[in-house]
Amino acid sequence: MATVPAEEWRTEVAGGADQSRNGLTPRIVLSFDVEEHYRIEADSALSIDAAQRAHYAQRLVPSTHWVLDALARSEARATFFVVGEIARHNPRLVRAIHAAGHEIASHGWDHQRVLGMTPAAFRADLRQSKAILEDVIGEPVRGYRAPTFSIVRQTAWAIDVLAEEGMLYDSSIYPVRHDRYGVPAAPRSPFRARGERHAILEMPPATLRLFGVNSPMGGGGYFRLFPLFLTRWALRQARQTCSPPVATLYFHPWEFDPGQERLPLGGMSRFRTYVGIARSQTRLVSLLQNYPFARAIDVAKELDQRWMALPDFAVGGAPPTSVVS
Repeated sequence: MATVPAEEWRTEVAGGADQSRNGLTPRIVLSFDVEEHYRIEADSALSIDAAQRAHYAQRLVPSTHWVLDALARSEARATFFVVGEIARHNPRLVRAIHAAGHEIASHGWDHQRVLGMTPAAFRADLRQSKAILEDVIGEPVRGYRAPTFSIVRQTAWAIDVLAEEGMLYDSSIYPVRHDRYGVPAAPRSPFRARGERHAILEMPPATLRLFGVNSPMGGGGYFRLFPLFLTRWALRQARQTCSPPVATLYFHPWEFDPGQERLPLGGMSRFRTYVGIARSQTRLVSLLQNYPFARAIDVAKELDQRWMALPDFAVGGAPPTSVVS
């Protein structure tokens, strides 16, 4: 499978001829969800004692700094969606991310899925995480990503809450079919996500469309499991067929810590969590060497200027008869 040469992407970012219909140059948003290893959804049924939690909290710092060093070597900037409790316990780490020129966005207060909250509880969770992050970095937080991509049709009311709380964009709706999350009919590129009362800019994780189906290719376990050429194919497809031509990738610092102690998971959960973790550092470095990346906030501001040109999608509406491309 042919890939997109780095110079082609960099020419486009500098103002090449291959522009989208709304005038936006193709962009790749790079993002990281900053959370301790024990907070993953596969761990939700486990009993993790205080000592284990402290252990994973300690490992979060060096793994995040490894990511920061890799980004610095490539002069790349990214968005870090940070769990609020981490900012409270380790503000130095959050300030280090921010000082390196990266965007700080919210990943909720304590990594609870939106599916387990009421609208009032979600609003309180968002406000609490936003307040601590803003206090730590000294500037507004405008982006949000729900733990486990848990803004789905049943939680479409969260779109209204995000808009009412002043968020510029969300990155929680994965346009795929999955047992834990996903809105498969949602657009694959940034769109206007509509709740009952308001709308917000949505920046979905990247997918690869094959045989009429969206395959998840935005990062995480998919990045570690599938051959790297599939990620490159998804990026090329977004550049050539999506409008606006924006792809969003996501990772977690713990995914670049191959020496970490394994959680006592079993079966499919263990496979999903640890597959390919030994090669994840090499793969990320390869992407950083071959593609230019952008922060979500910078792309969101560009897209906000083209608000009415974006695809429109009612998150809580009835599923259409065909998937939106």
